[in-house]
Amino acid sequence: MCRHLAWLGSPRTLSELLLEPAHGLLVQSYAPRRQTHGRMNADGWGAGFFAPGRPEPARWRSSRPLWTEASFASVAPVISSSCVLAAVRSATAGMPADETAAAPFQRGRWLLSHNGVVDRSILGPHPAAESVCDSAQLAAHLFDFGPERAGEFVADLGKRDPGARLNLLLTDGARILATTWHNTLSVLCTEDGIVVASEPYDDDPRWTDVPDHHLVDVRAGEVTITDLEA
Repeated sequence: MCRHLAWLGSPRTLSELLLEPAHGLLVQSYAPRRQTHGRMNADGWGAGFFAPGRPEPARWRSSRPLWTEASFASVAPVISSSCVLAAVRSATAGMPADETAAAPFQRGRWLLSHNGVVDRSILGPHPAAESVCDSAQLAAHLFDFGPERAGEFVADLGKRDPGARLNLLLTDGARILATTWHNTLSVLCTEDGIVVASEPYDDDPRWTDVPDHHLVDVRAGEVTITDLEA
């Protein structure tokens, strides 16, 4: 299992979003509060972010635990973005541990993180996947299917693979899409923007938990939550 987070709003530094919160992704890499599968997320991490004038997002990924990344910690306070997607990884048994297996995965302007597990035999191999791991294979298939149709994709895949856990998080720099499918997700709306995360990174009472089997759609400062099984 993994933990992930997306931000859309006024520019914030990667340090503010990932490292500084009392229960942010840095802490979640070794002491998550709501993780139901696995105890740590020490098998890598990644951050994708959008910069003005750049047509596609930049990514920084590693196979190392986030708490060991002194170089990232030194530059994170000076990298800011209005849209960020980041994750810490707990590798599925048998999956590779190199950085190509760490989210976020990318195609064009879209970034994707998968918090969960899926049977690769149901997906089928995809030649354009960044890794042979289940999450990368899932990402490649969804990029083909259409990121905007993530809810439809998850609802169908969940029926074909009843044991799958399919919490997805996607962004194209202007929109966040997220699904809940057998794992936790929360949303925080502030004056400056919106956070969607596997679990709250602090104890702000404005955090709202998303019911299971739902789709979250964030755009233009508004949050829409719909039932994937309706």
